[in-house]
Amino acid sequence: MREQRASAPRTKPAVLTRMRSAAGRGAPVVTYTLIGISVAVYLLQLIPGLGVTGGIRYAGFYSHPGALEPWRMITSVFAHGSILHLLLNMYTLWIFGQLLEGLLGRWRFLALYLLAGFGGSVGVLWLAAPNVPVVGASGAIFGLMGAFLVIQRRMGGQATQLFVLLGINLVIGFIPGFNVAWQAHLGGLVTGALIGFILVETRKRSQQRLQVWLLVAVGAVLVLLSLRYLFFAIL
Repeated sequence: MREQRASAPRTKPAVLTRMRSAAGRGAPVVTYTLIGISVAVYLLQLIPGLGVTGGIRYAGFYSHPGALEPWRMITSVFAHGSILHLLLNMYTLWIFGQLLEGLLGRWRFLALYLLAGFGGSVGVLWLAAPNVPVVGASGAIFGLMGAFLVIQRRMGGQATQLFVLLGINLVIGFIPGFNVAWQAHLGGLVTGALIGFILVETRKRSQQRLQVWLLVAVGAVLVLLSLRYLFFAIL
């Protein structure tokens, strides 16, 4: 039996094998993973008594006075208020994720998505309030659209349709009764556009280190903006 085990082919879990195979083919693995995490979080939100929604849903530092919970700045991106909300956001992520992940590469795309989502939460902090219940990937997705818009323009591509799409979505956010967090949209859009500019202007191989440091600097600025708001809120 020991000899048979030694000579038997090594097998790996089917999911891991398929993911590695897809990664080797250049499939948008990060996009699929982000969609999978968002769907899984939504399913967990539906379980009564689990407390998932209460633990992640606010895009702010605290859900009530005195409870500092800074992880909400990122985790709120993966929570959604309804199945329709989830489907609309994941459909848009699927469209732009495939485009940008193939264009930028997996790690750059992941950095763009997370930083844009963080930027959306910062927009809510500054333009709304630190304990407003805001959920959804809209800020991150607006960041993807902002980055794609900048990259398209800088590379000489046509972006008229994207301009129209962004304009419609931004206007909807200001219509009373729609209950849309335009602050998160705006914060994500500005952050994504800035990151798109950095990526397209530092795309040469010799500029990779500069690109990394600039992305780190964007994250640091977002953290400082969050802390500065918290400081004034405490005062």
